[in-house]
Amino acid sequence: MILENPTEKAIGILGGTFDPIHHGHLRLAIELYERLDLAEVRLIPAAYPPHRSFPFANAQLRLQMLQAAIIGTPGLVVDDRELHRLGPSYMVDTLSSLREEYPYRSLCLILGMDAFSNLPQWYQWQRLITLAHLLVVHRLGTQIPAFSTMQDFLSEHQTNCSDTLKKQLTGCIWIEEIPVLNISSTQIRHLIAAGKNPRYLLPAAVLNIINTHQLYS
Repeated sequence: MILENPTEKAIGILGGTFDPIHHGHLRLAIELYERLDLAEVRLIPAAYPPHRSFPFANAQLRLQMLQAAIIGTPGLVVDDRELHRLGPSYMVDTLSSLREEYPYRSLCLILGMDAFSNLPQWYQWQRLITLAHLLVVHRLGTQIPAFSTMQDFLSEHQTNCSDTLKKQLTGCIWIEEIPVLNISSTQIRHLIAAGKNPRYLLPAAVLNIINTHQLYS
């Protein structure tokens, strides 16, 4: 669907377990917010992630860490809708609920190239492009195999004009090249479990919550 008079900026959607949230997540969100002139980037913590192991920290603590991490940061918003939904946290359900709220607003689902390549493992993955654009972050060393389902999918939907993300409601794939910080939640959990200091890998406010509740140790 083409929007004849697009006056509102697109909304970015970044889901994950955020177990814990770290500077890699936050820097990525800010880069995309500024580069693509998004209205905001919504950080959506999963309650029951269907594609990975169950989070180590409970939902409320992960939400608390997210809220602490983005205080005073323009453009970043925490959205806890998946924490209020029973069953697995399927992204297609999350986008459907957002689409009901914003029927004439462009939505951009943010994915790493590795996640994009594995989309066929996601629940009702082919519906995602009918509910939002896919904003794929290309990371060094990650490529889509040639002659694959996802390479064909990319060829069918890729746009070379970022304005399309605003002018068209859904249906496009935009590839963004961003140097990413080499930080992972797994790395941080392992450091804490080993009694080492993860400072500067994540916001100090998040580390304070981790220490207060003795998470991951």
